[in-house]
Amino acid sequence: MSFKNNKKFIEKGDVVTLYINPNNMHQIEVTDKIKNKKGELVDNIFQTTYGALKVISLVGKKYGSKIDLSKGWAYVLQPTPELWTLTLPHRTQIIYTPDISLINYLLNLVPGSIVIETGTGSGSLSHSLVRAVRPNGHLHTFDFHEQRVLLAQEEFKSHGIDEFVTVKYRDVCAQGFGEELDNKADAVFLDLPHPWLTIDFAVKALKKKGGKLCSFSPCIEQVQRTCIMLTTAGFIEIQTFECLQRELTVLQKSIPVLNLTDFDYQTEGHFKKFEDPVKMTTVSHPQSTPGHTGFVTVATLPPVFARIVEET
Repeated sequence: MSFKNNKKFIEKGDVVTLYINPNNMHQIEVTDKIKNKKGELVDNIFQTTYGALKVISLVGKKYGSKIDLSKGWAYVLQPTPELWTLTLPHRTQIIYTPDISLINYLLNLVPGSIVIETGTGSGSLSHSLVRAVRPNGHLHTFDFHEQRVLLAQEEFKSHGIDEFVTVKYRDVCAQGFGEELDNKADAVFLDLPHPWLTIDFAVKALKKKGGKLCSFSPCIEQVQRTCIMLTTAGFIEIQTFECLQRELTVLQKSIPVLNLTDFDYQTEGHFKKFEDPVKMTTVSHPQSTPGHTGFVTVATLPPVFARIVEET
């Protein structure tokens, strides 16, 4: 239950992050037994590149502590949505942290917000949305693939956040979000091949005071069709963003320093001497920028009264 609350010590049933290095992390459920490929219950022994770990031995350990493996060591961390995004089992293409942070910001999410998500997928964004709206808010997430819905429900339950999220199997492009969500949502997020087909359903779902709609699309043609539908449906303040992440490398360089007191007028004012080099901490920029992930389009639906006045 470690996604729900911050905890000091590991308990049985927790999901923990086993951190070996930035490129080697794993999510583990702390149980004494697991099923093998034959369906038999066996001791929960997790194998890593630095040896084995008897998972049940983590009970009582402090989060953030260093633990011994049979051939090395690792750290055990309390999972976060960001760590889950890096380690989750991929059932679909996922949205990563740079875009997730932008989406949360653009949707104006606060504790207590009611959010609709279409395209649950692997649950990468879902965990961040839940963290943003709990303890009083709720996430309603939809997927048209029944098996993915069942797996997502199991994960939310094992992570202890199922009380904040409802997962439903539905083709929202054809069926919408259901009458029970009419005028209930503060925000709607779309991650679909044809987001423009759900715009009218989103208008029905958003509260009468208005709200935010955000759509993630990899192709600009999808963005264009979505923006046309948003304008037709009465949305305003339509903007599209592309979030490109660039990592800077911190390093130390030796910089030669001119001796400003030794000025040679005979050489047309050139400084001839340098003092001992000084080591300075600086950064280097990457030679290439990471590629495109997707376009994030956000729009605002004004209150019902404002929409009526504009139509008249």
